[in-house]
Amino acid sequence: MHALVLAAVGVWCFVTAVAGGLVGLVLGNIRLPVIVFAASSPAAGAGANIGISGVAAATAAFAHLRARRVDWRLVLWMAPASVAGAIAGSIVSAALPGNALLIVIGGVLIVFGVDLFRPRRGPAGESEPESVPAAVLTGAAIGFLGGVVGLILGSLRLPALLRFVHAEALRAIGTNLVVGVCVGVAGIAAHAPSGVDWSLFAVGAAASVPGALLGARLTGRLDERRLLHAIGAILLVAGTAAILQGLL
Repeated sequence: MHALVLAAVGVWCFVTAVAGGLVGLVLGNIRLPVIVFAASSPAAGAGANIGISGVAAATAAFAHLRARRVDWRLVLWMAPASVAGAIAGSIVSAALPGNALLIVIGGVLIVFGVDLFRPRRGPAGESEPESVPAAVLTGAAIGFLGGVVGLILGSLRLPALLRFVHAEALRAIGTNLVVGVCVGVAGIAAHAPSGVDWSLFAVGAAASVPGALLGARLTGRLDERRLLHAIGAILLVAGTAAILQGLL
C-alpha cells in the first residue's frame, strides 16, 4: 500500500479521534469511507474500522475513567444489551437493507443534533432520574442497528443516553465510550473470520490513540452548554455522512 495513502489514513484517524474523544463518540461512520477506500476489500476495511473504533473508544474511555466520567451502573446494564443486539444484527444483516437503515440512522442523528441546540427546559440544576429500562432497551436497539450496518453507533447511543436515559452529560460521554469498547471487541471478533486489513488497523489505531487522549483532555474545559452544542454539531455532521453513505 502506498505510503501516502497510509499517511492520509493516519491523519484522518487522528482528527476523528480528537473530535470523538472530546464528545464521547467513536465517529466510525465518518472514518469508514476513508478506510474502505484504502482497504484491500470493503469487508476487510469494515473490520479494520471497527477495530480502530474499539481502540479509539478504549483510549478515550481510559482518560474519562480517570476523570470519573463513567457511570458503571449504566455500563453494567447497557453493555450486555448492546453486545447482544450487535450480534443479532450481524446475523440478520444480509437480509436487511443496510443502505436504507443508514439513511434512517442519519436522519435520527440530525434530529438529535438539532435537539441539543434547543434551550433546556426546567429550573437550573433540576434533572430527571436515570432510567435503567431505557438504557437496556436503547442499548439493544442501537446495538442491533449497528450490527446490521457494521458500525458501533456511539453517535446514536450518546444522544439516547442524554435524551431517554437522562444521564448527566459528562458521565454520559465516558459511559458511551466504555459501552463502545464492548461492542467494538464483539464486532472485530465477528469480522475476523472474513478478514481484516491489519495494516490499516495498525496505522489507524496508532494515530487514534494520541487523538483520543487529546480530545478527552479537552472535554473538561467546556461547560455543559458548550459541550452539548459541540455534541450536537458533530451529530449533524455524522448524520449527514450516514445519509450520504446510504445514498451512494
